[in-house]
Amino acid sequence: MYTTTKELLRRASDGGYAVGAFNAENAEFVWAVIAAAEAMRAPAIIQTTPGTLRYLGPEYFAGMVKRAADEASVPVALHLDHGSGRDIAERCLECGYSSIMIDGSALPYDENVALSAEVRVLAAARGVPVEGELGVIGGKEDDASADHARYTDPEQAADFARRTGVSSLAIAVGTAHGFYKTDPILDLDIITRTKKLVDIPLVLHGASGLSDETVSRAVSLGMAKVNFATELRDVYTKEVRRYLDANPDAIDPKKFGEPARAAVRELVKHKIEICMSEGRA
Repeated sequence: MYTTTKELLRRASDGGYAVGAFNAENAEFVWAVIAAAEAMRAPAIIQTTPGTLRYLGPEYFAGMVKRAADEASVPVALHLDHGSGRDIAERCLECGYSSIMIDGSALPYDENVALSAEVRVLAAARGVPVEGELGVIGGKEDDASADHARYTDPEQAADFARRTGVSSLAIAVGTAHGFYKTDPILDLDIITRTKKLVDIPLVLHGASGLSDETVSRAVSLGMAKVNFATELRDVYTKEVRRYLDANPDAIDPKKFGEPARAAVRELVKHKIEICMSEGRA
């Protein structure tokens, strides 16, 4: 069932669990995420970044995910992750994405507000929800890059939500994109304080590499969407490498794509479990 993220995240926020949002790089990732969601009877969000969309355009991902979601027995949304401007957001909307993120977090505050509000109005015309971001999440993921995290101010988050009208909000609590080289310094109390002031679902970026306990704690405090990307790429690539090392004469991509897909599927099932969304479809 193809759907938007608006009701998925509202139910998660009210129900004390999170919907897992999984970055896809190709068809194998899409199939793996949906197979895992069906096995766990959980809703799922499939995401693509601008970097991925330069490799394979949003028209292809939209067609693939909508077809797979229509055949699925659980709700599936397709989300633009870290949309970098109006142009990429508009292109994704035109080809049928059911959720958009606009990331103006690197801009001065008022410019972030203006850009997020502009994209929210653009998406609302198509009935599509928009995720904004306030604060800076460290590390690098495709076009999103920052040397240091900047924690979200809960009171500013309330102002941002009011002025932009976004449907969900990514907040910075000290996480980073990519794998962690040192233990992150997290301030999970920001989640509690923001949730008291902001009446929209909250989003956790940079979950790859965090302990299961930390992710579940963030969810229990109020995160309604949790993003996973780096770990999925890691297990996929390792499984392809393992297969080719064991089968050096292999030339059929379907042969090594199958075990790689299975590895991603099992990881997604585990992430659904720690997000506490099993059985919530």
